[in-house]
Amino acid sequence: MIDGVVITPLNRFEDERGMVLHMLRREWDVFEDFGEVYFSTVNPGVVKGWKRHKRMVQNFAVPMGNAKFVLFDDREDSPTRGEVQDVTLGEDNYVLLTLPTMIWYGFARNGEAPVLIANCASISHVPDESEIKDLSDSSIPYDWAENG
Repeated sequence: MIDGVVITPLNRFEDERGMVLHMLRREWDVFEDFGEVYFSTVNPGVVKGWKRHKRMVQNFAVPMGNAKFVLFDDREDSPTRGEVQDVTLGEDNYVLLTLPTMIWYGFARNGEAPVLIANCASISHVPDESEIKDLSDSSIPYDWAENG
């Protein structure tokens, strides 16, 4: 696992009326601060990435569908520099994925069902706070075409 990345199991409560799905609580160790919450969808065959944030800690959960997240650590001072990690979040693995700053990530819909991704970010979106790379950038040793 990449240094600083945390995966927290989440509770789902379901009965005949529907479901309640927990995502993040202020008293959890992974909670840094509140900036904004936003939701993403991913169309079939699309990968969103590569991206990283300089100051934003992100807390992802997938309450509907399943999404594959791929992470890459190129931080110079990290004990896991050069490592790639992938994790599927969603109905089949309902967890919170906490990403520290400066971790490259991308995600794609996993399966045919629509996917909804929630992110509780530690700061509000600031355009120049993040960096992006093309999916084909060879500095990240992961091929989405081969590994889906």
